[in-house]
Amino acid sequence: MLHTPYPARRAARSTFLPIRGLRYHIQQWGDASLASVDRPPLVMVHGWMDVGASFQFAVDALAAQEGFERWVIAPDWRGFGLTDSASADSYWFPDYLGDLDALLDALVPAGAIDLVGHSMGGNVVMAYAGVRPQRIRRLVNLEGFGLPASRPQQAPKRMLQWLDELKTPQALRSYDSLGGVADRLQKNNPLLPADKAAWLAPHWARQRLGPGEDGRWHILGDPAHKRPNPMLYRADEHVEMWRQITAPVLWAEGDRTDMTKWWGDRYPRADFEARLAVVPQLQRALLSPCGHMLHHDQPEALAGHIARFLA
Repeated sequence: MLHTPYPARRAARSTFLPIRGLRYHIQQWGDASLASVDRPPLVMVHGWMDVGASFQFAVDALAAQEGFERWVIAPDWRGFGLTDSASADSYWFPDYLGDLDALLDALVPAGAIDLVGHSMGGNVVMAYAGVRPQRIRRLVNLEGFGLPASRPQQAPKRMLQWLDELKTPQALRSYDSLGGVADRLQKNNPLLPADKAAWLAPHWARQRLGPGEDGRWHILGDPAHKRPNPMLYRADEHVEMWRQITAPVLWAEGDRTDMTKWWGDRYPRADFEARLAVVPQLQRALLSPCGHMLHHDQPEALAGHIARFLA
């Protein structure tokens, strides 16, 4: 059963731009007339298997903050949402940085921005802020932990795994109704209210209609995202980029996030803290009760932290 969707308070404009050979979908709240040196554009980038519209609840909560009136930009990464999929067998971090760089050149060709990244997007923005420090005024990382450190000895097995998986097409589960999509979202995140799940569902999936289509609701994500990258994640290289960040950084996390759920003992919390320790200017925020989807679980509390930090 699909509940009454959440009533969005600040309407987004859905726009498209050509970015590095792909038709990129971008959600925008407000426009360039709202930007100034003290209130630069706020760019928000989502995580794996998510979409730019996912920030709607946080944008609404930010708009409710006194004096907070900003131009907010939230793209769908390549292969997610309404952005084109890449003609590739897998995806890797450098392309996300290249897309973000080109997107900023197109929309904000000069000056610094405020940048927010969640999960995978958090890892992308940390790297970007390290290599383009002059482009970032304030940086917010929402549980962008990065990945466990790798060792060269893992390379042969990873390459073999990638070659083997190329032989089998990847697929994502489809659903017979929009209510089924909303149920999936709530199963993934038990803290997600039913009205927000109902609002997210049509942004997260599309029904395939027409000749030869199955009429089912399909997740707006390229199944190739499920395939591991053949190149190892080199944590030490990412740490060096984090070390070069000059903007103040806000690290925000939920009190119910459990890193062992993803990586077991391969990525101890102490390892992450050692990485975070290289960031020159760091503030922290802990949200409760809250899991990995901070912008869904606690949008008002998150907006309060972000608004104070950006001010």
